[in-house]
Amino acid sequence: MIELSHIEKTYNGPDGPVPALKGIDLTVENGEIYGIIGLSGAGKSTLIRCINLLERPTRGQVVVDGKDLTAMNARELRAARQNIGMIFQHFNLLTSATVYDNIAFPLRLADTPEEKIRAKVEPLLTLVGLSDKAHQYPSQLSGGQKQRVGIARALANDPKVLLSDEATSALDPQTTKAILELMRDINQKLGITIVIITHEMQVIKDICDKVAVIEDGVITERGPVLDVFTNPQRPLTKEFISAVMSSELPAALQGKPIAKDPVSGAPLLVWLTFIGDSADEPVIAALIRRFPIDVSILYGNIDHIKDTPYGRLLIGLSGAQDSIDEALTYLSQRDLRIEVIGYVG
Repeated sequence: MIELSHIEKTYNGPDGPVPALKGIDLTVENGEIYGIIGLSGAGKSTLIRCINLLERPTRGQVVVDGKDLTAMNARELRAARQNIGMIFQHFNLLTSATVYDNIAFPLRLADTPEEKIRAKVEPLLTLVGLSDKAHQYPSQLSGGQKQRVGIARALANDPKVLLSDEATSALDPQTTKAILELMRDINQKLGITIVIITHEMQVIKDICDKVAVIEDGVITERGPVLDVFTNPQRPLTKEFISAVMSSELPAALQGKPIAKDPVSGAPLLVWLTFIGDSADEPVIAALIRRFPIDVSILYGNIDHIKDTPYGRLLIGLSGAQDSIDEALTYLSQRDLRIEVIGYVG
C-alpha cells in the first residue's frame, strides 16, 4: 500500500544544509496500522508529510496504492491526495464553519453536489459519534470532539490511507483512549491503512500492528509491535517501552548487589514474559511440583499489546543449584521468554 524508498529530506538552514531524513526505506501493508515513534526533532513529522508530499523529498520515491507520487505533476498529485486523508495535532478546523460544514469542506472543494455531500456527511457524523453536534461550531466543542470532526473530514473523500500526525498529543489520557478506539474501529470497519506519528509508546501499544523507531532522521528499529516490545534492541526503544512497561526491579531490591554466580542463601531473580496463550499456563505451579525449589513471586503484571495478552513476572528461585539449573532449562522450553537477572543478597 505504501512504499518509501531511499527517502531523503534536506532543508536549507542559515549555516548550510540540514538533513531531516537520511535514506528512509519503509513498507506499510494494506490494512495495517503502522506507528512511527521518535523524540521531538527526530524527523517523524517530516516523514509522514513526505507520504502525501506535503513535504517533497529531496531524494527518493513515494509509492501509494501502486502510484508513484514523486513522479506526478501538480494536477495528478491533487487527485492522488484524495485517497490520502490526514488528521493533525491541532485539529485545523474552520472556526467560522459548523461541524457539518467542516466535514463537507473537502467535498465542496471538489464541486460535489449538495445531496451527495449530505449522503456522505451524515453517516460520517454517526461514525464519529457527533450526530447531535452537526450545527455547532468548533468553539463549542471539547478537544476530543474537535479531533472527531478532523477524523470525519479526513474520511470525507473515502481515502484508502489515513495519516495521523500526533493526533492525540494535545488530548488528555481518557480522550486519547477514546480517539484511538475510534481509529481502530475505522480501520476494522473500512479497511483503511493508517500511519500514526507519535512520541507516546502507549499509543503504539494500544493500536498499532507494526512500529518503526526513528532517531536523527534514520529508522533504527522496526517490526511487529509485539516483537519490538518483548525484545527491544536499541537503547531509545527500551526507554520508550519502559515508560509503559517497566523492567526495573521492585524498590525493595534496588541497590542491592546482584551476582552472576551463585551466592549462598541468595535467590536467583528471573523475569518471565508471557505472550498470548502462554499467559494462561500454570508455570509457577508446575515449577513447584516438578522441582525441589522455593519460588517467590516478587512482582507481576498482565496487560495487552493491542489484542494480545502480555504478562511480566519477576520470580526468585531458591534451592540446590542443580535443581535451579533444571528449573531454568524447563522454563526455557516453555512458550515464554526468560531473562536471568542474577543472585541478589
